Amino acid sequence: MTNYSTNPQPQAAEEMYGKAGEFDFLAGSWKISHRKLKASGGNEWETFKGEATCWTVLGGCGSIEELRLSPTEVIGLGIRLLDIKQRVWLDFWVSGGNGVLAPPGMPGVFKNGVGTFEVDDLDGDQPIKVRGVWDRITPTSCRWYQTVSRDGGQVWEDNWFMDWVRV
Repeated sequence: MTNYSTNPQPQAAEEMYGKAGEFDFLAGSWKISHRKLKASGGNEWETFKGEATCWTVLGGCGSIEELRLSPTEVIGLGIRLLDIKQRVWLDFWVSGGNGVLAPPGMPGVFKNGVGTFEVDDLDGDQPIKVRGVWDRITPTSCRWYQTVSRDGGQVWEDNWFMDWVRV
């Protein structure tokens, strides 16, 4: 198992304070370097380039990302919405392959400049936890990575890194 991340722990419910504008850093055009684990438990990675265009919507309570491999090959759409009442962000994915919004939204918050999002999901019939993290955020770059736990959160396996550079 490769561990390139710091695997931050999710925030306790009483610390969840999402607020408008936290995804404003993402607005604009990006070039992305991807590194994705080929198989769970393995140590072979595939690397590829991509790009994205992102928009802030709803007065900073929403962020939309079109993720592409090239200007014409769309991977999918990331939609992040702030649940104002619950004060938590929900991160949704729409696959470019089927155009279907994949529930559930992954809830999360930003704390100390790091956005941590976590949800219970299934890999086939196996329950897993999936965590997505936004970190290393600067005016010209950021990183998103995903990590998965197959044992209820005891051990995490990093499986996808995206290093973003502003165009």
